Amino acid sequence: MERIKEVLSNIFKIPELRRRILMTFGLLAIFRFGCYVALPGVDVATIQKWMASREDEMGRMLGLLSIFSGGAFTNLSIFSLGIMPYISASIIFQLLVKIVPSLEALAKEGPSGYRKIAQYTRLATLPICVIQGLVMVRTLEGTSLAAGQPIVLSPGWGFRITSILAFTAGTMFVMWLGEQITEHGIGNGSSLIIMAGIIARMPQAALELWRQRETHGPDKPIILLLLYLGVIIAVVYTTQAQRRIQVQHARHTRGRRVYGGHRHYLPLRVNQAGVMPVIFASSLMVIPDMIAKIGKIQWLQDIFLRTGFWFSIIYMALVFFFSYFWTALFFQPVEMANQLKEYGSFVPGIRPGRRTAEYLEFIMNRVTLAGATFLCFIALMPDLVAEMLDVGRYITAFLGGTGILIVVGVGLDMMQKIESHLLMRQYEGFMKKGRVRGRR
Repeated sequence: MERIKEVLSNIFKIPELRRRILMTFGLLAIFRFGCYVALPGVDVATIQKWMASREDEMGRMLGLLSIFSGGAFTNLSIFSLGIMPYISASIIFQLLVKIVPSLEALAKEGPSGYRKIAQYTRLATLPICVIQGLVMVRTLEGTSLAAGQPIVLSPGWGFRITSILAFTAGTMFVMWLGEQITEHGIGNGSSLIIMAGIIARMPQAALELWRQRETHGPDKPIILLLLYLGVIIAVVYTTQAQRRIQVQHARHTRGRRVYGGHRHYLPLRVNQAGVMPVIFASSLMVIPDMIAKIGKIQWLQDIFLRTGFWFSIIYMALVFFFSYFWTALFFQPVEMANQLKEYGSFVPGIRPGRRTAEYLEFIMNRVTLAGATFLCFIALMPDLVAEMLDVGRYITAFLGGTGILIVVGVGLDMMQKIESHLLMRQYEGFMKKGRVRGRR
């Protein structure tokens, strides 16, 4: 406790760091306020009852959308689309940079090239907002409770145009908030907005568990708390885990001076793909369930039952596939080996060039296997715990999936940035011995 007080005191002694932290919390407060500004012409109570009644894959997808929108979708606010259209546009351009030569050349120009790509990303966010807003509006108009109570009070083109404009304006404003946090605050703005939405749902889940204590007994909350702490520790270690490859610099002699010759390490993250494989796999698992319900195919519904055997097998296969796909897309062993060769560096015992590229690819494939296995465990954890302890998935959702990975990853990134400000001004960081860094 004394250590925490000392770190907090040091943080607020630095004017720039204090200003950045207060700016971050102020902009996040504006975002949370906007999550409760409801869309005109809708019944918020009805949409909340409807979402609570959905236990199929569509309900899971809506829950994922609610997570990324910070609960704004549950309240049908103007921020219902959240930051997801901007994230989708960013992912699209990250893929295009690796595929389209002109964009790849633009990215190699440095800061000026990245500014142009960022501008393209903002422009691409607009049509994505319009398309997603239209789909959401049409879904709301055709949805009602079993009692016949509609969500939209006055459907029609007036409601559609107004809602699409409100959704688009809300997303663009959230995107602007994220950019302001990135520039004037601390940490990545988009990630912090998503994290704020996830954390905002935790008190409600804890309150729901407290209300059900008489039904579940006092042992289940304790078990859930211990599991939650264990998962956080596991995610922290896996997020920070690295496979460090020793790299030797060539020694050069200039007159009487000798340059180079020292060693350093090339860090390869265990979870190189981050949270993206879980997001992609969750999105694709919705499609078979929708086809089964539209075509009334019972055997397909039985196969893709959330807690079923085949659902888990297919889900894990998708997580493995996207883990290797995302890693192969952004980790280029041939390019990395050529860069090491150009700078006169080499891996001891491995010949520079093609042999080094093969060695790096072999190591990365083994490391990705461990990271993908951990992601499968995290992705299936909420469903397994909910089935074993007989509690609602809303309560166990924080034990795994995208939420815990995002919260821990963003939290560690914020800690590292704050610690860099402290150490730069000769203050101690969060740890007395060493810094918050990757684990071998």
